[in-house]
Order: sequence, then structure tokens, then C-alpha cells
Amino acid sequence: MTYDRPFIQRWLNEGNRTCPQTKEHGMELPKPVQDIDEEVVSNADRGYLNSLLQKMSSSLSDQKEAAKELRLLTKRSSPFRALFGESIETIPQLLSPLSPGQADTDPDLQEDLITTLLNLSIHDNNKRLVAEHPLVIPLLIESLISGTIQTKSNAAATFFTLAAIDSNKIIIGTSGALNPLIDLLDEGHPLAMKDVASAIFSLCSVLENKGRAINAGAVKVILQKIMDRVLVAELLAILAMLSSHQKAVQEMCELGTVSCLFGIIRESDCEHNKENCIAILYTICFADRTKLKEIKEEEMANGTVSRLARTGTSRAKRKASGILERLNKTGSITHTA
Repeated sequence: MTYDRPFIQRWLNEGNRTCPQTKEHGMELPKPVQDIDEEVVSNADRGYLNSLLQKMSSSLSDQKEAAKELRLLTKRSSPFRALFGESIETIPQLLSPLSPGQADTDPDLQEDLITTLLNLSIHDNNKRLVAEHPLVIPLLIESLISGTIQTKSNAAATFFTLAAIDSNKIIIGTSGALNPLIDLLDEGHPLAMKDVASAIFSLCSVLENKGRAINAGAVKVILQKIMDRVLVAELLAILAMLSSHQKAVQEMCELGTVSCLFGIIRESDCEHNKENCIAILYTICFADRTKLKEIKEEEMANGTVSRLARTGTSRAKRKASGILERLNKTGSITHTA
């Protein structure tokens, strides 16, 4: 039995993905569909999306089946991600199975839906739609705290992706997301660390969020991870960013930062890490005169600063030279280039 084009179009528009004759799922559809233009295919996808979203108000088994399918489709299909931006109703429909405060009742369902949010947020036109919906940020914050480690990691990755837009950075920071992000960083699970660090770095590129991160204990947590030689490059980049804030510098001075950073400069082969270290040390030496003695002792023992002034990146050379000038002006060291 064969079907004409109008029948196939109606069948697809209604969201069907089974053969109308055999009811088999996932089989190749009758050949005439190959000739249907792009608008028809888009309408078919739209119908299928609606049918999956309708399942979110059905039984738990239907919700879980639809969530897995949405996770897969939004991962592999950019046009399917774009469909979510056509209506403001798609996000609340998608998240309707997750009750605030009880989002992890079914951890697998939570993981699939949070991962779908991550996939959606990759599409540029969805970033504001996702971040500005009142359900999204609270559920992402809750998912940083409770759920599978993959859920936590993907929630952090979603914050990172959404933070590509500055207005979203403010929304996310104001919502209190930095506290659980820093707590998750402190937990140190290897599957989540990179996504968490990326989210914190992106969010802290706006001034307001630097203060929030510092107040949430970011400096101590980050410095401890660096001392443990965990995710050094990424965390040094965050620490260097935070060092423009006076309170962060004060905390660094109290936490043994100088010796830690000099240790990294001596042992690291990464020029960017050395650059971030010396940039932080430059800020410290101008903010706290008491640290000049420690810096002088390092320079006298190992020549670390003068070596960077000769061989580092252009920025590292400038910062190292600035430290040496500071030491010379205060009479802490006699240095000749």
C-alpha cells in the first residue's frame, strides 16, 4: 500500500514518527517524503516536538521516554534546538515534571531535562529565552546541589553557555548561582570541575559577580585547589580575574598565595600560567608592602622574577619588570637588567 503526498504531510505534521501501515518506529518512511520541501520537514519536526512536550504532562514513563528523546534530538539537531525558540510555552512544558525543591525525585528524568536545557542554550537565539524564564535559573541552581554528578556538571555547563550574553551574567549572578557553583568546585568531583570553573570564569567577567564570588568564598576554594595542583590553568585564570578586587587581594595575602604562585612559576612549562601568576603577584606587591620581603627572598634565592622579565610573554615581562622596579624603589633589592 502507498500513500500520497498530502496524506504523508498530514501524518508528519501531527507528530507521527511511525509508519502508518506497519506502526513500526524508526523505519524509513515511504519514498515520496524525500521530495517534500524544507518547510514541510520543519512542520513535521514542529509537530513531533509538540507531541513530545505533551507527554510531559502524562505518566512518569511517558515523561521519561519523551525526555530521553528530547535530550537526543536537541543534542544532534540544530534546527530542532531552534524550534524551542518559536514559543514561550516550550520551556515551561519541558520543565513541568520538575517540581521546585523536589527536582531530583527521579534523578534520571532530572538529568535528561537539565541536559536538554544545556543543548537548547547552545543555540544563540535561545540564550535569552532560557535564562529569562523564571523556572530555569532556580532549577539549574537546585540541580547544582542535588542530582547525579552528570546533572550537576550539565547544570554548570548550562550556566557557562548562557553567560555568553552579559545580561544573562547579571541575571545568573543576582539569582545566587555563584554560591552553589563554588561549593561544587570545593567538592572537587573530576567530572564537574571543568564545567564549574568555566561557568565561574565567565560569570566573573562582570564586576558585580566578582564581588559575589569573593563573598561566597571563591578565593580560598580556588587557592586550595591550585595548591593541590588541580585544574591549575583554569583556576589561575579566575584568580587573576578576581585579583582586580581589593578584598580578593587581601584574602590572597592571608592565605599563602605568594609562595604558591612562585612555586608554579618555577615548575610550570605553561607560559600562560606563569603570566597569570606574575600578574597576581604584581597586584599583591602594590597592595601589601609586607609581601615585598617574601618576594625579595624569592628573587634573591631563585631569580624567578628577573627570569620572567627576560623570557616571559610580553605581559609577563611587563609585570615582572614592574615588580623589580617596585623592589628597587623600596630598597628591597638591587637589580640590574
